[in-house]
Amino acid sequence: MKRFLYIVLFVIVASLSNSCGIYSFTGANTGNAENFQVNFFQNTAAIIEPGIDQQFTNRLQDLILQQTNLALTNQNGDLIYEGEITRYYISPISATADNTAAQNRLTVAVNCRFFNRLDDTSDFEKSFSFYFDFPANQQLIGATLDEALDEVFTRITQDIFNESLANW
Repeated sequence: MKRFLYIVLFVIVASLSNSCGIYSFTGANTGNAENFQVNFFQNTAAIIEPGIDQQFTNRLQDLILQQTNLALTNQNGDLIYEGEITRYYISPISATADNTAAQNRLTVAVNCRFFNRLDDTSDFEKSFSFYFDFPANQQLIGATLDEALDEVFTRITQDIFNESLANW
């Protein structure tokens, strides 16, 4: 009898996990896609911060690899991401009593085109942006720049992921 219960439990668990095969624990719906490609996101912003284009491209690839079971490919992907970094600028956001900046804001915007070669109804082109605030007495270099880009890229890549694969 105990062996029969184990078999029944196994069959139930196996059928439940098999029926949800196209969904991940992150809520991603990859459909029948088996792979994806992320083309290089070139920095076309007026201010060029060296290396952020490659950083962003790698962050988007890593996020999709971590949150789906899709394989990364360099060509003929079922899902294709491409675009460019269109804005990278720093602006003052608050002032002190003597009319100097108290805080600055780094804003980054990315234009993304998504193509699903298996279902073109989910294709889109959309701009995503986010910002990072930092004290005006700090320069945006070194650890401050790393922290800023980490926060901004985390948010933008997650927004792109949600728009393309999380069908809430």
